Amino acid sequence: MKLYYPYIFDSNSSISALFSLSNREAFNSESRVPGLNLGYNTNASKEEVDQNFEFLFKEIDWDYQRLAIANQVHQTEILNISSPGIYDGTDGFVTNRTGLALGIRVADCAAILAADQENGVIGAFHAGWKGAAEGIVPKGIKTMEKLGANPENIRIYISPCISLKNFEVGEEVASKFPERFVDRNSYKKPHVDLKGFILWQLLNAGIDQKHIEISTECTIDDPKFYSYRRERDSAGRMLGLIKINES
Repeated sequence: MKLYYPYIFDSNSSISALFSLSNREAFNSESRVPGLNLGYNTNASKEEVDQNFEFLFKEIDWDYQRLAIANQVHQTEILNISSPGIYDGTDGFVTNRTGLALGIRVADCAAILAADQENGVIGAFHAGWKGAAEGIVPKGIKTMEKLGANPENIRIYISPCISLKNFEVGEEVASKFPERFVDRNSYKKPHVDLKGFILWQLLNAGIDQKHIEISTECTIDDPKFYSYRRERDSAGRMLGLIKINES
C-alpha cells in the first residue's frame, strides 16, 4: 500500500499523520472506482469503501473505531470534537484528545493537516477553492488557538492538489482571490494558484514558513492521485489523517 508520511511531523513523536494515494494497481481493479477509494460520495459501493478503510487502518495499525471524518460541503464550518464519528456539514476539525484520528477526503482540493505538539492540539481542514476563498484555513488556525495552540509551534502539511497550470476558472471564481494569485496572462482563461494562496494565508496567520510542508505535486497530472477534474464520476477520494498518539 502506497502512503505518504509528511516529513514536517518527523520530529514530533507524539504526532502521527499520513496521506493516502490512489493505489489503483493494488486494490479493486475491476471496480467502477479502482484503487483505495475512501469516499462514500463516489460510484463505489458502501461495502467496498468500508473494506478500503479496514485495509488502510490495518496497514497503519490505527484504531478504525476512533476515526472522526467529515461529510464535507465546501464551506468553513470547523468543529472542536472529542469523539469519533461521521460529522455532517463540516469541513474541518480540531481536537486535543489523544488517539482520536481526524480525517479529510480530497480529489483536487487540499487536505490541510496541522499540529502543535507542545500544547497537544491538532487540526484537519478541507480547502477547495470555495473554502479557501472564504477563509477556512485562517479560521482553522484560530480555532486551534482557542483550544490552546500557539501559531509559532504549529506545523502544517498541505497535500497534493490542483496546480496553477491546471486550475482554469471563470471570472466568478477568479474574482474571489487576490490578483497576485490569479494568472490572467499565460492562458486563455484565468488560472488560480490555490497552493500559493493557502501558503500566504498560513503565513499571515502567524505560521513560520519553515514549519510548512507543501506538496509540489498536482492531482490532475499524476494518476497516483485521484482527480475529480480528470476522472469525474470514476474519481475516488484520498484521505489525510492526523492524530495525537497515546503515550
